[in-house]
Amino acid sequence: MPSQGTIGDRVRGLRLNRRMSQAQLAGPDLSDSYVSLIESGKRTPTPVVARLLAERLGCTTEFLLHGIEPRQRIDTELGLRHAELELQHGDPSVAADRFTEIVKAADEENAMLTAQARFGRARALEAQGRLGQAVEAFERLRREAAAHPERLADLPLTIALSRCYQRAGDRLRARDLAAYALRQAERMSITQGELAVDLAAALVEARSERESDSPELGYVKRVLDMTGVPEVLDRSGEIRALWHASSAAAAGEDSALAVRLADDAIMAGRQTRLALQLARAAMHWARQVTAPIEEAEQLIGAASKAFAVFPVTGHELGESLIVHARVRLRAGDLAGAGELAGTALDRPGITPAEAHLVLATVALERDGDVSAHLRAAHQLLSTLDRPVFGSDRHVARCWRELGDLYGRAGHRAEQTAVYRKALEAAGVRSAMAGVTVDATVTS
Repeated sequence: MPSQGTIGDRVRGLRLNRRMSQAQLAGPDLSDSYVSLIESGKRTPTPVVARLLAERLGCTTEFLLHGIEPRQRIDTELGLRHAELELQHGDPSVAADRFTEIVKAADEENAMLTAQARFGRARALEAQGRLGQAVEAFERLRREAAAHPERLADLPLTIALSRCYQRAGDRLRARDLAAYALRQAERMSITQGELAVDLAAALVEARSERESDSPELGYVKRVLDMTGVPEVLDRSGEIRALWHASSAAAAGEDSALAVRLADDAIMAGRQTRLALQLARAAMHWARQVTAPIEEAEQLIGAASKAFAVFPVTGHELGESLIVHARVRLRAGDLAGAGELAGTALDRPGITPAEAHLVLATVALERDGDVSAHLRAAHQLLSTLDRPVFGSDRHVARCWRELGDLYGRAGHRAEQTAVYRKALEAAGVRSAMAGVTVDATVTS
């Protein structure tokens, strides 16, 4: 069905939907006054201008001129949404295949949709842990964004690359990219919304926990101050129902309804994803030794509540309990720290070892016997050949802390052996071929 309105109405509607100014739409080829005349109906674009505007607005020339959307584009839009749902709530490998199919099938009229599919495929590779391939895909997209800014935005690509390099062990590259993304965001005053939250999470991942009063930490705090850590609700049942309804509508040839239902499912999931990202940023911020106690207490408490909602974030719940216990240690609340560490002893991954480290610290402060906790932490860390949760650098920090505690307890031989373990953990080869982790234990 043709859309309502004139060519000018469609140009204006699409431009506003994409949050573009008339000058941005005009670009170097047209004047913003000419775009204004088209939108007001005083000029009709030539076929060449219509094609140019359509590419920048992310639609087809046919839709811009006649208000009719070709079936292939509708199918591509729906395919993108179902692939996104698969990435966020299903199987990332299936999502990668679906994004790849869209890339292969798309034509020149759908250049922007093709770019979105390639971005989705790169994110799916990252979600699978195929970091080397993800980095290559994101780097290619960044080069394309430089050549075609009307199709691809550089900022989300830069954030994604920083995240990938950090997880692959190349901390220097991750920090450079995060700093560049921060400059972009601050230039455009982006402190709220999905990009701001993703950037805040990338910044805290890429920086050293021993740094304080940095521009990165200041930005993270501004985002947290504006947004906080909202309450997380488990909407997985609603998302699944909407996704199923969208698939049923698509099977019944009701493509417009299928797209609308898929959009509803994506939005429902996005709220939860952003809340969890904010919880991660809050947890990392609270870990800073310079964070004010009261603020750290409030943020880490909210983060723990968010992680407690979903079984899949169980390891992050354990991590947040340890961070909370360490905040209590900083506040001088030995009983509170010990209680929180005790609740983390049955969590997965490296968390039980950290819990014993906190309990050993509490025992030392009370002049009690620490031997049992030191032995337990030592044994648990020794079983982590390759950590299931937490980076090699994380494990190295735990070995170092254990060494410090052995030293405080007067066990010099064990201290020396454990420090050696810390160095070995810090030098483990990273997840991406050709990149090794910086063998620095103290950062």
